[in-house]
Amino acid sequence: MTNPHWLRSFVALVDTGSFTRAAIRLGLTQAAVSQHVGHLEDEFGPLLIRRPRQIELTPAGAALLDYCDELDLADKRLKLRLSDATVDSGEISLITPGSVGLALYPLLLTLQQQHRGLVIRHRFAPDPETRDAVLAKQYELGLVTLRPDDARLAATPFAEEPLELVAPAGVKVERWEDLEALGFIDHPDGQAMATRLLARRFPGNPGVRTLPLHGFTNQIALILEPVARGLGFTVIPRHAREAYAQPDAIQVIECGAPVVDTLWLIHRAEWPLSARAAWVLEQLRNMSPFRSGGRKGRPRSG
Repeated sequence: MTNPHWLRSFVALVDTGSFTRAAIRLGLTQAAVSQHVGHLEDEFGPLLIRRPRQIELTPAGAALLDYCDELDLADKRLKLRLSDATVDSGEISLITPGSVGLALYPLLLTLQQQHRGLVIRHRFAPDPETRDAVLAKQYELGLVTLRPDDARLAATPFAEEPLELVAPAGVKVERWEDLEALGFIDHPDGQAMATRLLARRFPGNPGVRTLPLHGFTNQIALILEPVARGLGFTVIPRHAREAYAQPDAIQVIECGAPVVDTLWLIHRAEWPLSARAAWVLEQLRNMSPFRSGGRKGRPRSG
């Protein structure tokens, strides 16, 4: 790498047009400035055409000056990125489960509209991918449903995510046989979630695997589409249900005492969160649906 002291002398010489004035600006002797420029010319060839009262750049000198400008901009960008005074600008990187992501992403966009310097980078992913991405420093923040047992990760509760039994609007769900008649719309976590929740509403049931399977999708935003069309029921987190665009086409079936998952915020434990990430998290926690544990659903008994 080219000596930065030589480069500073070169830039000062171009700016002032004089070895004497450049030396005064830098607090150096004129001989030192001349020596620094000489080292650069040994490396890159002639940089200056010296005239009695003027210094003219050669093509190599112009290219080196452009390089110095690029270094200066990179230095300013680095200071801006690391400065606590710029919490409302720069990149925020977050990787989450799809359900809570459906609730978080619009809030992040609202925050970005209010603070146009923010850049939002968000990805939906299951727990294992989220843990790996945070460990690899691909994302600063992650949300997982299971608290990780890894000393390299700090984990704190972020939000609660109740599970809900969701059926087509207008149908009656009072007995296990009603679920059999509807059929199950599955998703990657569907059977595990349904097993936990349905045990509350239908104790002693023969198990989710005995229900007719009427569909499967791994796209969180599409799980309720077949439900809305009357093709079956499903069990999903409340945040996913609240994000659905056709709420009148579905209903939440009351299941008694709620089954609630805790979402854990994770980041690398070896260093603190950036000031920007801490600021964004504070904004999110003050925004619905995270201010008081989420909006309440409107369960129906079916």
